[in-house]
This record gives sequence, structure tokens and C-alpha cells, in this order.
Amino acid sequence: MSGPETQDKKPLNCRRLVRALGVRASIPDPVMLVSEAMSTFLVTEQKEKELVSRMAELGLGEEDLEEKFLLGSGKGGQKVNKTSSCVYLRHGPSGLEVKCQRTRSQALNRFFARRELCDRFEERVRGEKSRRQQEQEKIRRQKRRRSRRSKQRMLEDKRRQGEKKDLRKSIRSGADAADG
Repeated sequence: MSGPETQDKKPLNCRRLVRALGVRASIPDPVMLVSEAMSTFLVTEQKEKELVSRMAELGLGEEDLEEKFLLGSGKGGQKVNKTSSCVYLRHGPSGLEVKCQRTRSQALNRFFARRELCDRFEERVRGEKSRRQQEQEKIRRQKRRRSRRSKQRMLEDKRRQGEKKDLRKSIRSGADAADG
């Protein structure tokens, strides 16, 4: 086997490959070339563009974000517990913090964490309730016990409906007797 790999006996990385091929130093960092060509997050290009434009619209810059990768926990077994797939994001100027461990993929969790940060920031800035909060409140209202007054109204309506049905029964039974 010939080539640059056999000379060093070390696996090739981008920098070593560029040096081995003899490319001039005026070319930008090869790692940057690769990262620009590929998606930062493992999502479609359209979703990534939407996220970047939303962050720009809200004034959230990548330079303001502090990003850490933490060991995962919870369901997923050994894979989750041994890898740093949990993403922690902190926006310095606002102090908002987000921790995301939705998937086993660190790249996807980075995307979801930024999207969650945008949601929370927008909620804080615009002062409106998020869709999630509205859904939670709706469920809470549905599960809440009825007040004494509403129970009385409901029972009164049922009683009236029952009386109507009783009146219909007596008319039908009288009509049946006249026919027979």
C-alpha cells in the first residue's frame, strides 16, 4: 500500500491529508471547508435555514450562546449514559438556559435546543403564552373538578331532559292503545 498513510503509520485527518497532498497553505482550514459543505445539525437544509433566520430575527447570535455537552441520562441504556449527547445552551445577555436530550444524536439535540431557546426567548420578548403553555392550561381546565354551581346546572338540565322523555313515552303509549 503506498501513499501518505503508510509513511506516518497514523490515520489521516484533514490537516495531515492536506499536508500529504502538498496543497498550499493559502487555502483556508480544511475543517472549515468540510463543515461549510455539510449541515451543522442533522436536519434538512430548509429547517436549518429557518432556524438561522429565526435566530437572526430575534437577535440571538451564535456568539452569545454558551454551549456544553453533558452525559445523558434516562431511557436509552448504556448508549445514552456513556455519551455526551445532552446539550446545554445558555444565552448570556438574557440568562435563558435550555437543556435538551430529546434524541440520542448530539447534532439533533443541538438543533432542538436552539429551537427551544428561540421559543422561550420569543415568549419572554413578546409576552405571549406559548402553544405548549396554552395546551397545558387547556388540559388543566378539562381535568379540573366542576364547581358546585355548574354541577347543579348540569343536574337540572339532565332532570329537564328526563321529564321531556317521560312526556314522550306517555303520548306514544296512548297512541299505541288507540290503534289496537
